[in-house]
Amino acid sequence: MTPEGDRHHDRFGEVADAATRAFRLLPATPHELGRPRNAGARPVPQRISTGPDTVERDLVKLVLTLVELLRQLMERQALQRVDAGDLTEEQEERLGTTLMLLHSRMSELCAQYDLSLQDLNLDLGPLGTLLPPSE
Repeated sequence: MTPEGDRHHDRFGEVADAATRAFRLLPATPHELGRPRNAGARPVPQRISTGPDTVERDLVKLVLTLVELLRQLMERQALQRVDAGDLTEEQEERLGTTLMLLHSRMSELCAQYDLSLQDLNLDLGPLGTLLPPSE
């Protein structure tokens, strides 16, 4: 490896180690969360398990989650503009095609990393899930 390649590899190792240390700080059990588990309670979010061997997939999952959130927000904004009559027919067509292509590419990327679009919906505990339910 070249000296630059060694530095690049060292950075990945440093990032993986930092992520592993950070995730060890997260509570993992209902006891650590301070919430009792009873029949009516929401299930406790699973602990994120990461390490040097899974850091790439975990990072991709986080990035795809953010992209999916932005895609859904853009889609809602586009629908509001269409309903308000702010767009020409050509703009509506281009916007619809773009959003369909983005959704298709998101599905491809999820499949590449063995994820589903549902896997991207992070559980925020008492706040519920990050993404709204599918319609």
